Amino acid sequence: MTDALSTNALPPAAGPWRVTLVTNPDDCTLACDMCPCGLGRPGAARPPRRMDAALALAVVDERRGSALREVIPSTLGEPLLWRGLDALLAACARQGLGVNVTTNGTFPGRGAEGWAEAMLPVASDVKVSWNGATARTAEAIMAGLSFEAAVDGVRRFVAARERLAPRLARRPTVSFQVTAQEANVDELPAIVRLAARLGVDRVKLNHLQPWFPHLEGRSLRRSAAAIERWNAAVRGARAAAEEERLPSGAPVVVQNAAPLAPDPAAPAPRGPCPFVGREAWIHWDGRLAPCPHPAAAEGVLGHFGSIAERPLGVLWAASAFRAFVERVPEHPVCRTCRFRRVGGA
Repeated sequence: MTDALSTNALPPAAGPWRVTLVTNPDDCTLACDMCPCGLGRPGAARPPRRMDAALALAVVDERRGSALREVIPSTLGEPLLWRGLDALLAACARQGLGVNVTTNGTFPGRGAEGWAEAMLPVASDVKVSWNGATARTAEAIMAGLSFEAAVDGVRRFVAARERLAPRLARRPTVSFQVTAQEANVDELPAIVRLAARLGVDRVKLNHLQPWFPHLEGRSLRRSAAAIERWNAAVRGARAAAEEERLPSGAPVVVQNAAPLAPDPAAPAPRGPCPFVGREAWIHWDGRLAPCPHPAAAEGVLGHFGSIAERPLGVLWAASAFRAFVERVPEHPVCRTCRFRRVGGA
């Protein structure tokens, strides 16, 4: 299962099928040390970076009638804290666009039911960051989290979806997004079982990306022993999905549950880039980036202009961006990119 509304059939000139707006990367209610945002992160003394809502709305309006099908508010930070979210939801609803939201499960401000009322009429998928089947594990990975409150929040959110279903144009999926790592690998099957009990449709497993040195020892790709623990968890997660079903009787979809080869130097073949030329990232200040790699945010992949100065369609068609798209397999960063994967690994 791919993310909702994705397509591989769009011609590049049609523009991105999905746009991620990095709306508020420094605002979060938690302090996970694997994320470059949130409370207590280095550089927290700087003014928080926040996208002007007018920039976000301009992108949605300019893309009217284009290939755009889905919009993602910030995947860094907690998007439910961004003051422009209500206006973005309304703009996407007017154009029939799906909104794909990743939240940390604290449902700040309005609570689970209030956010369900606001998001579900336009949402395509709501992913809840979820990193344990027990309070001890989940709260250790996501500092500041109350596991009991998070479970209750998801239960309430799913119940609200069922209550609102008769007036929803489509049934949005609810997903757990798991950062698989040393601390939670043994709980992956139990996370799938918990998802089934709560009515969560999908568990999306993402390997921890050790962008920071302190994360290297937690990666499940770092050694043959770590890879074997991952492979065992994959087998367990797949079995759990078959054994414990959703209330509908359907299995929880377990995405990216693919075994790795035992060699940490080459655990999986690198497939094509799933992002460049198909999706666009707009950073808080309007800069266009071709993908979610940190190097793209830093300008290492190139400088492609800003929507604060020129429309996204113009930047997308510009020679600098098109040239990067054409040569992406040869770029030094792209050759070793961890986002390139085969078979969902």
